Amino acid sequence: MQSILLNNGISMPVIGYGTYKITEEFHPKECVLQALEAGYRRIDTATLYRNEKQIGEALSECGIPREKLFITTKLWTNVRKEEDVAPAFDGMCSNLRTDYIDMLLIHWPVQDNPSVWRGMEKLYKQHCVRAIGVSNFKEHHIEEILSEGSITPALNQVELHPHFQQKDLRNYCAHHNITVEAWSPLMRGKALDLAELQELAARYKKSVSQIILRFDIQSGLTVIPKTIHSARMRENLDIFDFKISDEDMKKIEALDKNERAYRDPDNHGF
Repeated sequence: MQSILLNNGISMPVIGYGTYKITEEFHPKECVLQALEAGYRRIDTATLYRNEKQIGEALSECGIPREKLFITTKLWTNVRKEEDVAPAFDGMCSNLRTDYIDMLLIHWPVQDNPSVWRGMEKLYKQHCVRAIGVSNFKEHHIEEILSEGSITPALNQVELHPHFQQKDLRNYCAHHNITVEAWSPLMRGKALDLAELQELAARYKKSVSQIILRFDIQSGLTVIPKTIHSARMRENLDIFDFKISDEDMKKIEALDKNERAYRDPDNHGF
């Protein structure tokens, strides 16, 4: 599995298994066990997803040493100030059956991002988390963190797909050495119908999802595709045996419409 070096020197797999909307009816424990069997070593969850307990069961039963796994979870928007962070973190660790988290994120911007960030910095300095970052942050949200915090976020996890490539935000994050991660890289399946990508998939003898994920990796991004199907789990991992040409990379870049498909972080309504 290919990895990327974060700004604090921690190594993180470039592709992880996303678990958004894998609720109890979809058996998250079994899905995570299948993902781990397929070769994933990074699991992405959040308090919002309501599947941390089942994921914790999978992690404790999978037989893979904890140090070989990379676990990301996220603080929900009810964590609004510094003193809220530690209790929320303790609950996460209890659910996930671990005594540390590899990557802890603020899930969405809140009214006092710097206060929440200070609580996360404390956990980092106490070696309770290996890295801290943000999710769905625009430039001005990150500026709040940088102006008042002492640690630069290691990761910014954002909506990013062929029709919304976030080039300005990515350039900003690159300037500050913040890794950008794409959530919903396949536009929840809608990108699979794009004719330009279907043409490339046929030429490279890969699936459309593999073309998109390979494009992201070659662009310096990390990704967390989600599926409940074991065959697609394996397919999404099988992207390291080919390279998209520079010409074809530009064709995919040209699909950018700068159009969000989901919530705007400035008006997320949570």
